[in-house]
Amino acid sequence: MSKITILGSGSWGSVIGESLAVNDHSVMMWQRDANKASAMSADRLHPLLADFIFSNNINFTSNLKQSLLGAEIVVVAVPSHSVREIMSNTAEFIGDDCIIVNISKGLEIDTLLTMSSVIAEETKGKDISIVSLYGPSHAEEVCRKIPTTLVAASRNENALKRVQNIFSTHVLRVYTNTDILGVELGGSIKNVIAIAAGICDGIGFGDNTKAAILTRGITEMTRLGIAMGALEKTFAGLSGIGDLFVTCSSKHSRNRFVGEEIGKGRKIDEIVSQMNMVAEGVKTAKAVFQLCQKHDVIMPISKAVYDVLYKDKDPRESVLELMTRDLISE
Repeated sequence: MSKITILGSGSWGSVIGESLAVNDHSVMMWQRDANKASAMSADRLHPLLADFIFSNNINFTSNLKQSLLGAEIVVVAVPSHSVREIMSNTAEFIGDDCIIVNISKGLEIDTLLTMSSVIAEETKGKDISIVSLYGPSHAEEVCRKIPTTLVAASRNENALKRVQNIFSTHVLRVYTNTDILGVELGGSIKNVIAIAAGICDGIGFGDNTKAAILTRGITEMTRLGIAMGALEKTFAGLSGIGDLFVTCSSKHSRNRFVGEEIGKGRKIDEIVSQMNMVAEGVKTAKAVFQLCQKHDVIMPISKAVYDVLYKDKDPRESVLELMTRDLISE
């Protein structure tokens, strides 16, 4: 049995915590809001997950230091834009030999770093291992014990094996991959492509368009990944085409929903202000646009999403431009 802390009690962090608790691990959930932490501790319910009940061996706290006492594994489950702040505040309380498991997907806007790189900067000097756990996984399905596969990525193979064994259950299968950059890029960029897929849904396009978005989207993800030093084969895996497919297609996808609402004519600020969960692709679109410029990579779909989100470009005009670009070979 391992002592595990989950930093963040959103839907995905909570479902991961419950899965670990069912495997008889000791789980401490950290929630920033003391009132919410008390409420979840008392009624054992999650406000965003229907018919979900926390196991009795999960404890809750809003005290960061208390949450990390004796933790062997720390799961970072806050939105990507909060990762640096949280790690800065917690680094001194994290013990040596600890494994930090990142499940936050996104890129830091100012630095363009992946989440594992942000965590590495904030824990510099500590003897810890960092693993990113990504893949096609909606919390709404995992909490219903629907079979799901994930990929754990790290340069530390011993940490990989430990995370694989601890996080795997009879309904949650974890694979390993040493290309952590590729895994994180795939799991982040796919949210931008999912917004594009949602826009097409909102406009009223069909399966043909969705297939085009998926196929050309994975090409864009791979193109940027290779330019940044990731392995091409990673994007054919769970955090690449796997996560892309589920995020572009599912009713549970927040990023696809954002795109759909844009396609129906709503403005991004209005959509985001009315959501109770974070759509990571909105911020990631800006980072991807900057990475394209930095590495001189052409990503037409990602650029179109950026223009719609940050330049208020008409979605239908963006689709027309994509369809009338110079004709090339596949």
